[in-house]
Amino acid sequence: MIRKLEELISLAKERQKKTIAIAAAQDKVVLEAVVQAVKDNIVDAILVGDKKRILSLGEELGLDLSNMRIEDECDINKAAAKAVDLVSRGEAQFLMKGILGTADLLKAVLNKEAGLKTSNLLSHVMIYEVPTYHKLLFLTDGGMVPYPELKDKIGIINNAVKVAHSLQIEKPMVAPICAVEVVNPSMQATLDAAALATMNKRGQIKGCIIDGPLALDNAISKEAAHHKGIVSEVAGETDILLVPNIEAGNFLGKSLTYFAQAESAGVIVGAKCPVVLVSRADSAKSKLYSIALGAVLV
Repeated sequence: MIRKLEELISLAKERQKKTIAIAAAQDKVVLEAVVQAVKDNIVDAILVGDKKRILSLGEELGLDLSNMRIEDECDINKAAAKAVDLVSRGEAQFLMKGILGTADLLKAVLNKEAGLKTSNLLSHVMIYEVPTYHKLLFLTDGGMVPYPELKDKIGIINNAVKVAHSLQIEKPMVAPICAVEVVNPSMQATLDAAALATMNKRGQIKGCIIDGPLALDNAISKEAAHHKGIVSEVAGETDILLVPNIEAGNFLGKSLTYFAQAESAGVIVGAKCPVVLVSRADSAKSKLYSIALGAVLV
């Protein structure tokens, strides 16, 4: 069971080395992360983007890019399409977002002609190493599905559970978090949480343990749960936090990063290959962990 993000590096090294295609790779932090990933022998890399700018940044940062293939494409949308095409043709096994918008990359991924779209829901999974929490904390979905309905939440959970299983977490604890920990007919998120927990108990959602609704405090703190009289095997042992909407996930994720100094890794799952996707403001270390995560998930 993986308990630290740095363990992703070792786990990725145990797998057959894969090739990553980076769309719009002309970004300092992205290049630093990719160079380190190649140096750690996690991946081979194909850089798609403004070649002149990529080489200039490499020289400025003192990075050795000589062992990487560079595909020259200055146009952002064309760079995204070319990176996706590399995966479609089998020259790369997964993707990474460089200095372009998420929507621009996903447009290329979801292009029917690219062949990466599946019948599965695409969702974003972030993994946080929070100094005050005793294990890795998964957060989903704060970057992909804006306002998920019950059927969407089932897909989001299934995607996150697959990621957890890949990290050797055999039976992840899932907490659909709400503003309150009781079912309130006026609050749809609590109704969905109760339905998800029931579906899990009846074997309709497998590979995990779901209990909800739970508020954030009792999802991550046994003491808080005990204080409120909540008896739950998930309380205080949560692996996966399922948020009710994209705003909640976005705010919580950035709070963990900026207030709690958490390290993180992020990926979109549900397509035919993982798509490494973290904020353009995230650190090189976060991007390195995300590349390792993507390599593990291929």
